[in-house]
Amino acid sequence: MAPRSSHQPASTQKGKNKIRSASTRRSRKRLLQPLLEYAQDAIALVDDAGCFLDANLAACQLFGLSRQALLGRPLLDFIDAGGGHEGLNLQTSQRQIGELRLVNSRHVFSEVEYSLTPAVLPHGHLLVLRDISRRKAAIEDELQRQRQRVELFSEVTLKIRQSLQLKEILHTTVTEVQRILRADRVLIYQVLPNGTGKTISEAVLPNYPTILDMEFPEEVFPEEYHQLYAQGRVRAITDVHNPAAGLSECLVDFVDQFDIKAKLIVPIVQNLNHNGSTSPNQLWGLLIAHQCRNPRHWVDFELELMQQLADQISIALAQAQLLERLEEIVEVRTAELQDVNRSLKQEINDREHAEAALRQSEEQLRLITNALPVLIAYVDNQQQYRFNNNAYFDWLGKSPGEIYGAHLQHVWGAACYQRMRFYVDSALSGHTVTYENEITLANGNQRSVDVTYVPHLDDQNTVKGFFALTSDISDRKAIERMKDEFISVVSHELRTPLTSLHSALKILATGRLGSLSTDGQQMLGIADESTERLVRLVNNVLDLQRIESGKVIMDRQAHNAADFMVQAAEAMQAMAQQHEVTLIAQPQDLMIWADADYILQALTNLLSNAIKFSTPGDTVWLTAEAGQDEAIFRVRDEGQGIPADHLERIFERFQQVDSSDSRKKGGTGLGLTICRKIIEQHGGRIWAESTLGHGSTFSFTLPTLKE
Repeated sequence: MAPRSSHQPASTQKGKNKIRSASTRRSRKRLLQPLLEYAQDAIALVDDAGCFLDANLAACQLFGLSRQALLGRPLLDFIDAGGGHEGLNLQTSQRQIGELRLVNSRHVFSEVEYSLTPAVLPHGHLLVLRDISRRKAAIEDELQRQRQRVELFSEVTLKIRQSLQLKEILHTTVTEVQRILRADRVLIYQVLPNGTGKTISEAVLPNYPTILDMEFPEEVFPEEYHQLYAQGRVRAITDVHNPAAGLSECLVDFVDQFDIKAKLIVPIVQNLNHNGSTSPNQLWGLLIAHQCRNPRHWVDFELELMQQLADQISIALAQAQLLERLEEIVEVRTAELQDVNRSLKQEINDREHAEAALRQSEEQLRLITNALPVLIAYVDNQQQYRFNNNAYFDWLGKSPGEIYGAHLQHVWGAACYQRMRFYVDSALSGHTVTYENEITLANGNQRSVDVTYVPHLDDQNTVKGFFALTSDISDRKAIERMKDEFISVVSHELRTPLTSLHSALKILATGRLGSLSTDGQQMLGIADESTERLVRLVNNVLDLQRIESGKVIMDRQAHNAADFMVQAAEAMQAMAQQHEVTLIAQPQDLMIWADADYILQALTNLLSNAIKFSTPGDTVWLTAEAGQDEAIFRVRDEGQGIPADHLERIFERFQQVDSSDSRKKGGTGLGLTICRKIIEQHGGRIWAESTLGHGSTFSFTLPTLKE
């Protein structure tokens, strides 16, 4: 027998390799099968190229594919290009963890945590994914609620600061606290010198009895309670009937009379006594919130808010006492000149306390503004920054020290400053302005922002500077661009088939292709009318898109306003006669600078609306008059009128006073929007005035031709 060769044929070797590969895959499957089938997280095996070797049911659900369809697909196909995946590296031997943004086969996005363990099998890497989309959304919602609460607290603090009347301050406090906390009752309880107390301010829901001006016996709030509250103790009682709350039986019986289930008690410690010396442990009263419907767990933010407001009340008490003492000082000065020196010292001492309180308030204001994700600043009349929040550092990479005292142009750069200069000059002239701008962040990204300038005036109405608020609207702009592009594409695709359909219906209506029954003619008329309305809608959408995109260049020349008015009236006379409406035009010889075609389109749109919304026998007027460097055109009707809250909205897309108007009158909801765009392109203004039942007047301005 010949000896066996050590070199086997290639075909035999390949067969063994296939068997070995199949065996390896079966081994992998047996090892992973229990884990893959019962794990709640998405678990998969990927090869060195990032392609799926195996996956459990949770992974299939996450990627929106069956297991068979998922195998062999690259993981990169499901990673959102804008979500970031630079940290995922299949060539390293180290275990990796991080976050990814995935998009599945149904184009549903999800945020996931991933853990990649390399080489758990030869050329096989274990990938574990956990969906954290809901958790991140919940965090965002909570942050939004916190921001809203901070803003509300700022409003309450401002209202307290704006008043020196103690009664008004206390009423504002309980009203706002009840609104913010959504409590059933909020009250302020004042401790009286004899050890009893009474409610001096209250905000309560109508379903529950009031306890305003009610005096409480000493056994309800004994002396030991007063001592604890004087030390600053805060009590958050979830359930008054829970023995752990530590309430006396007398107090429990008392609160049961008013259906109180839970309560939050914060002491109000008076900072000054009558002789001006500090007395931090002197209890003035209590700020109390009641929950009557059910027990309630009080969260940390609610406790902090109540404590901060109690501090504000303490400051308000000091201010009220200061006012009272100043009045006494004036009386003493008129009677005893020898007390002047003592009174001045007392006033200086009081001012120091007031300044300390003011500094504390300013610090709280800075903390609040730094927590907001928008740019907040104060700029003086020399266009130099005097205040800015931390968001400037996050956006521009410049510290508060670099920005303070710097000129606007130095902070934003020459190009951006030229775009904002007109609005800065307007704010320094005493006008509140809002505009949109494009800025470049420290990381080089371009962002669209909404900017508002509010002027700061002194007692003589002299502008000292302005407050600037800048918020990021890039996401909104991106959505608007996508919407406009979608509308443009759809409109272009609809125009050709609609035109053909409309022509076919017109030919069919002539009877050349055969006669129809009465019902057929009626249905044909409805179809023809609907098709004509769709053609108008598509044409209006395209006109609006072209104007907004800047592709339309207005060919403005010198024209006589009377010519436009006569042409518009003649064009709409047939429609007016059809609706039995009298159309009166009163031309005026005014030379204007305008594009004849577009201004004629705006006039006919306004006249068409006025005629359609008038009843038979009504009159529609077209007039014009000269203003300061402008001509004012007016279209007035005697129709049903427009509610006041719709006067601005009707100029927006697809906005009508009555949703049935588009069906009854045949409108598209875009005519007024196109009119506004045309007038604004000419540098004019357009607005509406109306009285329900007495008609409406639409007015617009155009620049007159200067000699």
